[in-house]
Amino acid sequence: MGILSRISFIIRSKINAILGRVEDPSETLDYSYEQMRDELKDVERGIADVTAQRKRLEVQRNRLQENVEKHNEQAREAMAQDREDLAKRALEKKQAKLSQIEELEEQIGSLQTTQSNLESQKSELKSQIDEFKTKKETVKARYEAAEAQTRVSEAMTGVGDEMEDVGRAIERANERTEDMEARAAAMDELQDRGVLEDPLSDEDAIDKELEAGRTERTIESELETLRGESGGEETTADEAEAEAAIDESVDEEAVEAELEELRDEQTRE
Repeated sequence: MGILSRISFIIRSKINAILGRVEDPSETLDYSYEQMRDELKDVERGIADVTAQRKRLEVQRNRLQENVEKHNEQAREAMAQDREDLAKRALEKKQAKLSQIEELEEQIGSLQTTQSNLESQKSELKSQIDEFKTKKETVKARYEAAEAQTRVSEAMTGVGDEMEDVGRAIERANERTEDMEARAAAMDELQDRGVLEDPLSDEDAIDKELEAGRTERTIESELETLRGESGGEETTADEAEAEAAIDESVDEEAVEAELEELRDEQTRE
């Protein structure tokens, strides 16, 4: 598994773990984006480390190459002095340096290859991060729009439910008001009819009827007085004759007997 594959696997694992803990997709996407940027920084640090190692090997190789030239000069000077033994020793050192240079060249080439691969993977990872950022912002915008729409819908639903409750409350209030009005009217009617008695009054239904009769007789008496005043003190011949006829037909003894009985009743009372 390559470095990029391992990075992708780690990122996916972290994303899945985050999604299981966090409910807000916006926070999850932002966190994942920061994680990917951290992974990119790790790749960049790896490239820097490889490059530094390659540079150190190149410096060491350059020094060895300088030593090779030095040993060549030593060998020429030794032969000029007819010191073949010294020339041989210089050439042996030269060969040892050349072997080291060859090994260093292999290591430098390997590091160069690693550096190139890492730079390629870095470029690919950066492209993926940029693409993820674009998708992240798109998904966040859609989520925020859907969240806002959901809040509005929930608010409207709540207002609808509240208005429905208010409507039911008004309907119940109207029904209760109508019931109270009907009850009050019924109580008034029953009280007027004498079915219900006033607990603060000593009068009963019979007293009320007698009072009504007394009031009616008083009114009739006053009306009779008014009629007498408007008609004058004189009566017509017909009225006189009628009264005389009535007087003749009345049994004065019976009348006197009844009056005597009324006097006795009033005296007993």
